[in-house]
Amino acid sequence: MLKKLFSQRAINIICSVAALVIMWLIWIIAYYSVGNKLIVPSFSETIVSFWNYLGDGAFWTAVGNSLLRTLLSFVVSFVLAAAFTVFGLLGSWSKALIKPITVVIRTLPTMAVILIIFKMTNGNKTLSPVIVTVLVLFPMIYSQLTAAVEGIDDGVRQMARVYGVSKRDRLFKIYLPLVSPAVFSQTGANISLGLKIMISSEVLVNTARGLGGMMQENSMAAAVANLAALTVAAVVLGLIIDVAFSQLKRINSKWVKNA
Repeated sequence: MLKKLFSQRAINIICSVAALVIMWLIWIIAYYSVGNKLIVPSFSETIVSFWNYLGDGAFWTAVGNSLLRTLLSFVVSFVLAAAFTVFGLLGSWSKALIKPITVVIRTLPTMAVILIIFKMTNGNKTLSPVIVTVLVLFPMIYSQLTAAVEGIDDGVRQMARVYGVSKRDRLFKIYLPLVSPAVFSQTGANISLGLKIMISSEVLVNTARGLGGMMQENSMAAAVANLAALTVAAVVLGLIIDVAFSQLKRINSKWVKNA
């Protein structure tokens, strides 16, 4: 069993490294095919720019601001989605009331919404990206929570009632442990997506002291290597978030087993 697990882990590492090598080769091919540093910067210049940013305090301030705004957007989205999910449990009429709202929000064109929200907030370059990110994450998280709740076996609920399990124990020892694996498995991906939306919004409204704002400034200055380095930084940050929440998922698995 251990040998099988080790071999699978080795295969995963090899495949991940192979994917990185393939993306690097595509970058190199694109660089020499285009032959214009103002369109596709060299890999070496991008790495040098990335390394320089690691020692730049303004860069870390921008990373922290964008990440904090993303986390705030996720928390607000999750709370709203949880509230809507609970409201949807009241009956079929409540689900019918919620569905049009979530469908409309889900189908809103993101770029147009950014500009509209920017106008509605009187040009607030920090608040408008947060609102836009919430509008993107909320309907998706609501769908995930609803699917997780609906996935609880009716037999489990009936058994809890028959054996007189208290509502508190039902919530913390039955329902939450059953729902949490599906929730935690999506959390890292949701925050990574939120970061992507946040940076895109910051680029469009040129948010100061944010990753998106820095990208916009470098784009206007035709500093393509710096722009590529900031893009790499955003990708690395997203990967760190995914890895961090994969560890959190393991901790949650232990909680589910002990519940």
